[in-house]
Amino acid sequence: MEIKVIITGATGMVGEGVLLECLAHPDIIQVLMVNRKHNSMQHPKLKECIVPDFLNLDQFTDQLTGYDACFYCAGISSRGLKELEYSHITYDTTIYFAQKLVSLNPRMVFSHVSGTLTDSSEIGSIMWARVKGKTENALMRLPFKMVYNFRPGFMKPTPGQKNVKSYYKIISWLYPVLLVVFPNQVSTMGEVGQAMINSVLKGYSKQILEIKDIKVLAKA
Repeated sequence: MEIKVIITGATGMVGEGVLLECLAHPDIIQVLMVNRKHNSMQHPKLKECIVPDFLNLDQFTDQLTGYDACFYCAGISSRGLKELEYSHITYDTTIYFAQKLVSLNPRMVFSHVSGTLTDSSEIGSIMWARVKGKTENALMRLPFKMVYNFRPGFMKPTPGQKNVKSYYKIISWLYPVLLVVFPNQVSTMGEVGQAMINSVLKGYSKQILEIKDIKVLAKA
């Protein structure tokens, strides 16, 4: 099965990690990075679409057409942001982007990176968790072939990644210990990428994937 995928957030750690897995996977024949700024990575499978405003996609419909899946890895930290600001980026932008894609191809699989401890009830006390829960729920109501929400926790970066925050590099040394002590709270970036690819190639029984589900799907 040969597939073409769209990736957002390739200039961030998660998006870059997923991108590397996609470029290495034999069943993925084309990858389109949708970025706000240029990514210098080059590969025979790789194309790039520069979109300054993810809430204005009308002029890019031709470039976004013809893909089997979207791996939505774009996102920001809620640190220092009020709920309205955080929701505008995390909810409004994501849903608009997804609505545009589903209008172009309802047979697409949309795999979205959320986060562990996301609040599906949308009414909890933690702001970012509520917003992410609202985003997950809205995505699952869209008429895609399938929507998967991935909830990773700490991820050990893939060797060769450039977009890695310094504290992740430090904590990575502790990964073997964390894996033993907290096996269901940590994973590798490679496992997240492989699981997202397998969500398209093989599917999964759940639409919300916690860390243990991500590990299972990565090995499917």
